[in-house]
Amino acid sequence: MPVIAVLALDGVPGHELTGPGMCFGTAARYHPHVAYELRYCAAPGFRGTGSPAPFRIDTPWGLEGLEDADTVLLPGHAGFRAEPPPELADALRAAADRGARIGAIGTGTFTLAATGLLDGRRAATGRPHAAELARRHPRIDVDPEGSVVDADPFHTAAGVLGGLDLCLHLITLDHGDPVAIETERQVFLQLHAPAGAEEDTGPVTSPTATRHRAGPHSLGPTIRWMEAHLDHPLTLKDIADHAGLTVRGLNRRFRAETGLSPLQYLLRARVQAAQRLLERGDEPVERITTRTGLGTPANLRHHFQHHTGTSPRIYRTAFRSLVATLTWADGKDADPAPPDGPSGAADRRAANRPA
Repeated sequence: MPVIAVLALDGVPGHELTGPGMCFGTAARYHPHVAYELRYCAAPGFRGTGSPAPFRIDTPWGLEGLEDADTVLLPGHAGFRAEPPPELADALRAAADRGARIGAIGTGTFTLAATGLLDGRRAATGRPHAAELARRHPRIDVDPEGSVVDADPFHTAAGVLGGLDLCLHLITLDHGDPVAIETERQVFLQLHAPAGAEEDTGPVTSPTATRHRAGPHSLGPTIRWMEAHLDHPLTLKDIADHAGLTVRGLNRRFRAETGLSPLQYLLRARVQAAQRLLERGDEPVERITTRTGLGTPANLRHHFQHHTGTSPRIYRTAFRSLVATLTWADGKDADPAPPDGPSGAADRRAANRPA
C-alpha cells in the first residue's frame, strides 16, 4: 500500500492537514482497488495549526516517517519565509534522492524551494505569493497562475481547498482520470449512496465504486466500452455480444460484478456523465442529452432528478457556487502577502479552478 507522509509544520492551516486525508480517503472509499496509507509527521518545532481555528494533533511520527514514504506532502505554514530547519531540509533531500514523489501545497512550495530541489524547474504556489517566490528563488520558473505543475518527482500547486487540486493530480497519476473525477465530486458534494438502498435508487456514485473486485473473467473491457459509447443506443444484445455472452448470462455476470443489471449500470453511467458535463461546461441540456444518450431533455431531467434529487440546472448552479465559495475561502492565507505582492478577493477569484 503506497505511503503518503503529510508534514505538519507549525502554523499549518488546519484544512491543509485534513484536505489530503479527505481526498485520498474518499478515493479509497469509492474505489475498491485504491488504497493509501496516510501518515501525519510532525516537523521540528511543530506546536499546532494556525488560525482561524487552531488545534493540536498527536502523531507517533516525526521526520522518520518520511524514510519509507512513497509520497511526501508539504503543506503551507505560517513561517514559510524562514529557512527550514536543517534536519527537515535533509529529510526532504533524502526522500528525493531515493525517488520519493514530493508535493508542495500553496506556500509549502517556499519550504521545498529553500532546499534547492526546485532549482531549474517549474513550480507553483498560491497566486498571492507567486511574485515573491520568483523574487526569492530566481532559478525557479514560477507559474503565475498557481496551476498544478508536474516537474516529476516534484508536484506543486496553489493549494485550492487545502491541496485538493494537488491531491487530485496525484490520484490521477496513480489511478487515472475516472477515479480522480469521481473523487472530486464526492469530496465537493458528498453524494453518498445510503446503506441498504435499492439498486436503482439513491445518489449516483461511480459505477466503478459499485463493482466487485475483478475476477479472472471480469466484465471490465465491456464496461469500459459501454462508458465510451454512452451516446449510442446500446441494447442488451449489443452489450451481450461485446461481452461474448448470452443476454441471460450477461445479466447474471453484471449483477455478480456490479450489483446492478446492465441497463441500470448504463443509466447510472449516463447520469454521471451528465454531471461531469454540467460541472465543467456551459453546454445546454439538449446537447448534454445527445452526448450522454439519454434521449430527450425531459428524459434527462427525469433520471437526473431521480438519481441526484435535484434538477440539472440547480445542480450546475449549486456545484459552481460551492466551488467558488470554498476556493475563495481557501485563498485566505495564514500569513498575508507583503504589500507589494498580489492580494485580495480578485486574485482569489482568479485562482478558482474553472467550472
